[in-house]
Amino acid sequence: MNFAAQLFYSSYLSERLERLYSPRPAIKDTEENDPFWQREELRLGPGQPGSSYKCCPVSNGTAGRRPTLIEPERLKDFGEEELVNGDVKVYDTKVVGYPEITLMDPPKTRRVSEFRAVPKPQYLRFEDISAAAFRIQTGIQKTPCTYSRLSKQYGMEIYLKKEHLHYTGSVKERGVLYMLTSLTQEQQRKGVIVATDCNFSMAVAHHAVELKIPVFVIMPSCCSSPRLRIYRDYGAMVISYGSTGHDSQNHARHLARENGYLFLEEEESAAYLAGLGTVGMEIYEQVPKLDAVVVPAAGQYGLLAGTAAAVKHLNSRILVIGIEPEGFPLLLQSLKTDNPIKDIHSNPNKKLYGDLMERSLGVNTFQLAKKLVDRVISVSEEDSLVAMLRFQEFERSTVDTEGAMGLAAILAGQLPELRGKKVAVVVSSANMELELVRQCVERALVLDDRVSKFSVQLGEWPGDMAKLLDVLSREDVRLLDVCHRRQSDKSNLFTAKVECVVETRDKTQSAQLRKTLSERYPSICWLDR
Repeated sequence: MNFAAQLFYSSYLSERLERLYSPRPAIKDTEENDPFWQREELRLGPGQPGSSYKCCPVSNGTAGRRPTLIEPERLKDFGEEELVNGDVKVYDTKVVGYPEITLMDPPKTRRVSEFRAVPKPQYLRFEDISAAAFRIQTGIQKTPCTYSRLSKQYGMEIYLKKEHLHYTGSVKERGVLYMLTSLTQEQQRKGVIVATDCNFSMAVAHHAVELKIPVFVIMPSCCSSPRLRIYRDYGAMVISYGSTGHDSQNHARHLARENGYLFLEEEESAAYLAGLGTVGMEIYEQVPKLDAVVVPAAGQYGLLAGTAAAVKHLNSRILVIGIEPEGFPLLLQSLKTDNPIKDIHSNPNKKLYGDLMERSLGVNTFQLAKKLVDRVISVSEEDSLVAMLRFQEFERSTVDTEGAMGLAAILAGQLPELRGKKVAVVVSSANMELELVRQCVERALVLDDRVSKFSVQLGEWPGDMAKLLDVLSREDVRLLDVCHRRQSDKSNLFTAKVECVVETRDKTQSAQLRKTLSERYPSICWLDR
């Protein structure tokens, strides 16, 4: 019996008991009060349809006894009998109380939705990424994703998503712009403040000024003058404070509390990740029949998580591969321990990777990467430098080490499964000072076996030095540096030591030069740089 039926039955039972136990008034034997022409035939008690008693009209006296509600033999259970007006029996029943009726609790019914596993709300949805793409389309240019000339050399179709072509030279403009437009009007009126010299702060300085939001940049005294000039050119208020980055950050937080500014730092907010995820939407639109996407995973790993969320929603069969520096494999170690690591004991090159050591991996970003990223690999510093050199030679563009990490993994041969497939590589940034770029190119030429250094013993006879230079000229090599030193050792009189630094076109020419010089000068010594 369901709950509705039990409720109806209980109400019906209560009504019947109330009618059964209520006392009835005594009937007087007068026809004036009860004329026979106004009397009705009552069919009560045993006279109900289906009983063996015949119904009779109600009358006074013995001729027509009015049937009672309860049979006489059962009256002893309810009260005492009394005789009133002769043979008319009226039973006065004293009701002590209703019997207690205990109703059973209705059976607990469970909805169908309770039997289903209710999924937890996702931290980053594709709808959020789509909303971000619509919001920032007027403030962010759609960067090209072009076919690379390195494709034939490495046996795969390589498409470079050139995010370094943004106004500030970084992909982080996407997340910053959507985050700033998501602020309340009160927060936009008061202003924002940053205190880290990185791509994120540059994007905040540029787009906050474009949105008419007051922006303050707190930088330590060790920050270079060209970098400070960039922030000022964007229109930000630059304040130099402290000798280290921690001093400037503490001062920025103090100013934010005192003046109501919003202190911004690169984190895993939903708006920031959604803005970065628009890269994946554009790649899917620009490169049809895509097989894999290679994404740098440095910084706060938001670019990798956001791109993976967009690409996997559009086509789950596309591989998403994250690349991070070998000197700071934070995500790789976190995946091995199945828990985001807040800090890792390593010492990456600060000049090449900036403030990478101050970054941390957030819980939400880690969960997105764990669920959506198919593979994470690390590349060495040397491979990144060589990739920077390839960008300059084949793509005619200058990128930094973080932007070159995706291509570095392909050049190092760490992705052999992608041969013959269509691969998109995200070039995330190109912010590096000119002097550092020069040093990186020089180092990359050495690592690529295109710059060699050797020393050779020559006599002091006229023409020996000219003969050596003639050999280098016939081999079509470029002489970068030469040093002529006289020997001070008494056993090697009349000899001189000559050190040369030469540059070749490629490894093949370098090998040919080594062979020729070794045959002509047996005392030659090749030096490592």
